[in-house]
Amino acid sequence: MKREKLTSDRIRLFTCPPDMKQAFFWDTVSPRLAVRATRAAKSFVFEAKLNRQTIRATIGDVRAWNLDDARQEANRLQTLTDQGIDPREQKKEIAAAAEAKREEERRQDVRVSEVWTAYVEERSPKWGVHHRYDHDAAIQPGGRPITRGGRMGRKMTVPGALFPLMALKLSELTPERIKAWLKKENQGRPTTTAKAFRLLRTFVGWCGEHPDYQGIVNPEACSQKRVRQEVAKSNAKAGDTMQREQLAAWFQAVRAIGNPVSSAYLQAVLLTGARRDEVLSLKWADVDFTWHSLTIADKVEGLRVIPLPPYLASLLAGLPRRQDKEGKPIPWVFSSVTAASGRIQDPRLQLDKACIVAGIPKVTIHGLRRTFKNMAEWVEVPAGVTAQLMGHKPSAIAERHYTSRPLDLLRGWHCKLEAWILKQAGIEQPKEEQAGLRLVKSNTAA
Repeated sequence: MKREKLTSDRIRLFTCPPDMKQAFFWDTVSPRLAVRATRAAKSFVFEAKLNRQTIRATIGDVRAWNLDDARQEANRLQTLTDQGIDPREQKKEIAAAAEAKREEERRQDVRVSEVWTAYVEERSPKWGVHHRYDHDAAIQPGGRPITRGGRMGRKMTVPGALFPLMALKLSELTPERIKAWLKKENQGRPTTTAKAFRLLRTFVGWCGEHPDYQGIVNPEACSQKRVRQEVAKSNAKAGDTMQREQLAAWFQAVRAIGNPVSSAYLQAVLLTGARRDEVLSLKWADVDFTWHSLTIADKVEGLRVIPLPPYLASLLAGLPRRQDKEGKPIPWVFSSVTAASGRIQDPRLQLDKACIVAGIPKVTIHGLRRTFKNMAEWVEVPAGVTAQLMGHKPSAIAERHYTSRPLDLLRGWHCKLEAWILKQAGIEQPKEEQAGLRLVKSNTAA
């Protein structure tokens, strides 16, 4: 073992013999310090005894460390070993702490847009198509040409309500920042902003529970009173419903639509009170013509089964069973051979035209759902029955825990309501067979 006072020249001239993998040159000034030479490099190392075992730790390359600093570091490591501390473990702890600090800095620097993308990717499989669209539309940058329509003469799309927040760091989503955002966005679109705020509130809650983003954003960023006071109050859309006297003109216009699928869809929304996408997502497997029932993908309960009244059954039975370009059956009831999804996409246009033809104020597709609720009042359908048909959450303890209406009980009220609506429209309801159950043969034409 070579041991002399280390100098710069001795370190430079010291090499590893060809027949050895490594060689050591020990210092006499700092006895625990040595230069280790291999065929590839030379470095300062520290070696000592700890708990009767030899430990060795690399200090650093001789080109990066000067001799005096290396001796000081060796003395420091010797002090640690005298205290029973393994310098190698301490080095790992220091490195781990430094990495944890860097990771926390990265966490604090993450942008809202990046986390929003992760949020949507994780949660969207449980959402409906329309709910996913709301999240995408809320963060759109705008500035794209409007190819159809255009409100107030606009030719370019406007940014989504949440777009101004996307460039912020997640840690910058403070109550003050959100309050300022609400004040600014409320100036031009309070209703849209209130809807975007509800999306943001759920997003913040998700961040507070997710292990990767926990502790970055203030969990009360959207729940503090001063923030909630800036959110515009949501009121029922005034006038977005049809009157009893308007049913005849509306049905006449809708039944005259050239596309039988769109015509049947609009009537199905009115006669079931279901949500827009719940009806759009109906598949032939969900329609039971034998037992006169519809299985609907409910956004609240997951699935709900409601009756299929006679007139609606005749409408669905008359719809074509189509095939795609590859000859595979299209599963959707309200199918389309031109749409990439295989089903109709924008039934609003046909509804708007029908309202114009009927000479009645414009009503939205959700307005047809409201109309179903209002017409149920005329027939004095029990509120619990109407809620179960429409997929509303039960509003009373008895409804939630004790009332479970069978399908045949719902059918009685649903058929009665359909018959009343058709009577107002001047349409005769098809007669059911004595048992009330019959097999309806579907049109299989392409």
